[in-house]
This record gives sequence, C-alpha cells and structure tokens, in this order.
Amino acid sequence: MTKVYSKSPDVVFRKIADEFVLVPIRKNAADLESIYALNEVGGRIWELIDGHRTTVEIHKTIADEFDVTPDEAEEDLQNFVKSLAETGSIKES
Repeated sequence: MTKVYSKSPDVVFRKIADEFVLVPIRKNAADLESIYALNEVGGRIWELIDGHRTTVEIHKTIADEFDVTPDEAEEDLQNFVKSLAETGSIKES
C-alpha cells in the first residue's frame, strides 16, 4: 500500500450538495454514460489522491476521519483505487 496515484486530467470532480460526482471528459465533451456518484468516503479518497500522498497516508487519513476500523479502511481504499484505475480515472505515479 505504498503506491502513489495521480488523477487523470480527463476526469472532472464536482461536489454537488452532499454528493460527489466524477465525470470523464472525452474530446471536450462529457461522457454522460460514465458518470460516477461517490459516497462521502470515496469523495474524500478522491480529494486525497494528489500524486504525492502514498496509499498508506491516504489509508491513515480515512481511518482517522471516518468511523471505520483500520482493516475496513484498507479494504475500502484498495477496492476503490482498483476501480478508479480500471476506469482510467487514476494512474500510478
């Protein structure tokens, strides 16, 4: 869990009220069929991915900020990062 990820410049993140949304942008147009709604934890993980923080640092922040066990935070982080990587929303730095 010591990997560092950076966000794709082809993805736009917006917080709308209490909801977090990722929108892939292709050729100056939003791919409306691939909009991702994130829960609060997913939105916070997205905010923490900055190309500098390791997944260990992100894990610690999530475990500290949310009412989850360290094991739950690690599992959620690994699953979420895997999903983001599969969609091309992030890449390993």
